[in-house]
Amino acid sequence: MPLVLGETASTPPPELIDVSSGRRFNVDALARHLAARGFDCGPLSVQQFAGAKSNPTFLVSYGRGAGASKFVLRKSAADAPIAAYALDREYRVMQALADTPAVPVPAMHAFCADESVLGAPFYIMDYVAGRTLSDSKLDGLSCDERGAVYRGMIDTLAALHNVDADTVGLSEFGRPRGYLARQVTAWRRQYEHTAGDPDPAMMALAQWLEQNLPADAAPVITHGDYRVGNLMLSEGGTDLAAVLDWEMATLGHPMADLAYACLPYYLPEDIDVLPGIAGLDLVEWGIPDESELLKRYRAARGLAPIDEWPAFIAFALFGIAAFAQAVQARSPGGRHGDEARRVACQVSELAELGWQMARYHDTAC
Repeated sequence: MPLVLGETASTPPPELIDVSSGRRFNVDALARHLAARGFDCGPLSVQQFAGAKSNPTFLVSYGRGAGASKFVLRKSAADAPIAAYALDREYRVMQALADTPAVPVPAMHAFCADESVLGAPFYIMDYVAGRTLSDSKLDGLSCDERGAVYRGMIDTLAALHNVDADTVGLSEFGRPRGYLARQVTAWRRQYEHTAGDPDPAMMALAQWLEQNLPADAAPVITHGDYRVGNLMLSEGGTDLAAVLDWEMATLGHPMADLAYACLPYYLPEDIDVLPGIAGLDLVEWGIPDESELLKRYRAARGLAPIDEWPAFIAFALFGIAAFAQAVQARSPGGRHGDEARRVACQVSELAELGWQMARYHDTAC
């Protein structure tokens, strides 16, 4: 049967590059694999999405003229910075959400666990036309558009957390109890392994979190990396076309997702891992403030005010600091050089921001 996955191949999407030497795979093997499963594609051409930093992602095109089509291939990377980047889980959660229009995801078509085909597991999904915006300021959009994007981001997150995991077949998707504690333990272990000289503020924040984490909540499907940069907008507007990068998805605490989505309010623009909007004139930029988003989320889910919100922000700051350190440790400069020193300073800054939230939490309580 023909593999027709939506868009034509006439206009390439942004941020496409030639496949890098370390990411190349046997395109003929892919074509044979698809043909053996009834997908009639013909000769394939491949480009790489430049922005995919964990599991490499490719645009695969085939056909010519009016019959030209394309799809997306996402392939597991043996050198992913965090072991939880499991492609099969990402495929499973997006497949489960296929009939949840309030949480748009690309249509999933096939998953291959056989590493003999391309050297690692992979899956194929629809190519969704649209645009991604990695800058939390949403530079280039109008004030009205920025407001619409931020509100749509929160509305979609609330819709995700309102999905019944049992109904969509994800009741066994994770271990929901103790989610926050497991995350802190994993992040601390990762940080200690990748930091040559652990920052005292990071270690103290880890200890504070271990002793002050909020209690478990009713588990929900969590995205794990929910932010503006993982949302795809429609080509001509601010409607949400797709939520991307579900590799960290599981069943867990809803406030972990919400706090991560709100981190830009606490981060300056020069934090590489997630440039923020702290200090920005939000009214001038048309970006709703955090309190508006929290009220909007709570209304959509029927929740009371979040008493321990500073602890959740401290939790999210610790996680992103640990992630920044892990990514830097795997870079060509490793733990040495100017780049490593700059990241170490940013990790320390993130840890101190986490400490500020911890102290505020202790004072407020």
